[in-house]
Amino acid sequence: MILGMPVSTFTLIHVLISLVGILTGIVVIIGLCGNSRLSGWTGLFLITTLLTSLTGFLFPIKAIEPPHIVGALSLVLLIPCLLGLYMYKLAGNWRWTYVITAVAVLYLNVFVGMVQAFGKIGFLHTLAPKGNEPPFAVAQGVVLVLFVIIAIVGVRKFRPRPVLTF
Repeated sequence: MILGMPVSTFTLIHVLISLVGILTGIVVIIGLCGNSRLSGWTGLFLITTLLTSLTGFLFPIKAIEPPHIVGALSLVLLIPCLLGLYMYKLAGNWRWTYVITAVAVLYLNVFVGMVQAFGKIGFLHTLAPKGNEPPFAVAQGVVLVLFVIIAIVGVRKFRPRPVLTF
């Protein structure tokens, strides 16, 4: 039992939160590359990404494993991401700090999603049953290169107008 619910129910909720984080993150990243702020989508992306990492630590732990390290890294990256966006309002270097960390936390969610997909989806698992075969490495490499390109484009294109407060 986790938080009073069976592990299977908690796992389903964790996966759904993760999927919402990934989907909203894609919308946010498309917005960044098109110089659109998309505040509502961004808030949902960041909260679901935070919840994904936090809920991941609630599963029974026997030893520190790669998912725990990825979750911790995601939480660490969310700190400057949230500070840059909400505290420093994307001023100066906080703009590119926000873009890079937002892209990085989305990448980490996608990375974990791909690991899970190769581990649990039949035809993908057949291609890479141990998770270290060439099809898995190629898929991860392509995704990493894509996210690096997205980060570069986002840093170059995302120039939000200042938020006026009265």
